[in-house]
Amino acid sequence: MIDAVDVYWRQGCGFCTVLLRQLERTGLPLRLHDIWADPDAAATVRAAARGNETVPTVAVGDEFLVNPRLDAVVELVGRRAPHLVPSTGP
Repeated sequence: MIDAVDVYWRQGCGFCTVLLRQLERTGLPLRLHDIWADPDAAATVRAAARGNETVPTVAVGDEFLVNPRLDAVVELVGRRAPHLVPSTGP
């Protein structure tokens, strides 16, 4: 079972900073992977991004989005792991 959204990022990446702030506001559970500190995370990103270390890269289960917009991430979570979407009702 998918228990979090995996976000691959690196220090100094403005696109990463923006997406991470947006994702934090959604309330989705996130698991962060710094590709400069974790060689396995870097390899995962290269596999998802045709050999490039393009970040941010987001994974929900085995489906990846490279440099996605927030709405694409939310749509993917809703489709692949709807149980992660916080409830907005009482």
